[in-house]
Amino acid sequence: MKIADWHKNVNFVISKDNILRVFALDYLPDRHLFRQVRDANPSSAKANIMSRRFRILITLSFFVTVASFAQVNIRDSVISTPMIFATYGYQFPGGDLGKQFGSNSSIGGGMMFKTKHNWMFGVESSYLFGQSVKNSDALLKGISTKDGFIIDANGYMADIVFYEAGYNIIGRFGKVIPLLAPNPNCGFILIAGAGYMQDKIRIHVIGNTAPQLNGDYGKGYDRLNGGIVASGSIGYMFLSNTRLLNFSASFEVMQAWTQPYRDWDFATGMKDTRKLSSQFYTLRVCWMIPLYRRAPKDFYLY
Repeated sequence: MKIADWHKNVNFVISKDNILRVFALDYLPDRHLFRQVRDANPSSAKANIMSRRFRILITLSFFVTVASFAQVNIRDSVISTPMIFATYGYQFPGGDLGKQFGSNSSIGGGMMFKTKHNWMFGVESSYLFGQSVKNSDALLKGISTKDGFIIDANGYMADIVFYEAGYNIIGRFGKVIPLLAPNPNCGFILIAGAGYMQDKIRIHVIGNTAPQLNGDYGKGYDRLNGGIVASGSIGYMFLSNTRLLNFSASFEVMQAWTQPYRDWDFATGMKDTRKLSSQFYTLRVCWMIPLYRRAPKDFYLY
């Protein structure tokens, strides 16, 4: 047997009780073999032995750490765990922005942390988009023909599409109420949030052939606005005992207080100084990935 092989015969077991035990040594290195190696090259033998001892210590530390984090039983106990998630929402705007846009969608993601007391906190960011822009014909009336067309640089009628575009960043805080749930870590959820949002009209000229809507000219018509938001939602979160299916569904109400950011509104020929108050009513679904390790059955590592 080589000296390099003896430490490979240490057997480990990780049990459900978070105990890491060294329960067998198949054999120990022969003393005569150590003496021969030491006599041939004392410094090399000592360095090799110390190096192998260090590797064994690191290995033991690693498995102790794994054992402490791996023993999580979501079925029977309330656990703390981080969760990453992706989300989709369908929104119905109201208030000032409801006069400018129709229904839209939001897609995004974030990270949430759930404590052992079923409190949750985290952050989320979403991109807003939609194709329903109200009164779009009046928006470009000052540079349109009497029939409502924009003439491009080639003398043809420009093909223009209007979109809604925006984003939000929201911090969230909430509580899990474990009712009608497969384990005490999920159930009904109540979540509040606050953050920032920005919204505008995106004017897309197919082929980019209308210079009167390029660059800063286009910004004069997009009605960019932004400001703070507050939200509240109620829903249901499901965390499966096997981690195969984890999702939530909720209804959210968001209140936004925004103001125009452009120095000049080309559509009205003046600066827009309005203070906008808007609401978003959202049906939202989330797909989540909890990052805890499920408690395994006893297994052996060799």
